[in-house]
Amino acid sequence: MRYTLLIACILVSGCDAVRSTSDRIFGGSSPEPELQPATVEAVAETPPPATANAGWNGPRKTVAGLGDPNTPGRWLETPLVEVEMTGRVVVPRTGAQAYITLVPVSASGGGGSRLSLDAMRALLVPYDELVELEVYSN
Repeated sequence: MRYTLLIACILVSGCDAVRSTSDRIFGGSSPEPELQPATVEAVAETPPPATANAGWNGPRKTVAGLGDPNTPGRWLETPLVEVEMTGRVVVPRTGAQAYITLVPVSASGGGGSRLSLDAMRALLVPYDELVELEVYSN
């Protein structure tokens, strides 16, 4: 049994995934150490667009619950848009995404959104919970 465990540890230590993780933890050399942080900073410095319609690609975050289950289709009623448009919605927790119709709703900027039953099925989220979403305009 001990020899099996020892052999398994030796085989796993040769994997690229284990090596790259141990290099990051113990400060080993990486091929492009400066590239990753610079890319993240450039994205973080980009200011959000002034209006919801002019060049908005996202992501914008909202929390959504179940909307009217009698209204058919895949839609998201949200205060993030001013006119009806098609958009992409991503659940950051699971990575599930769907293309749906973004429908404007008159609410304050802090107001939540409502998802259709079909959209909740497409995103594989529970009907009885609030879910955090990232919304992209196209």
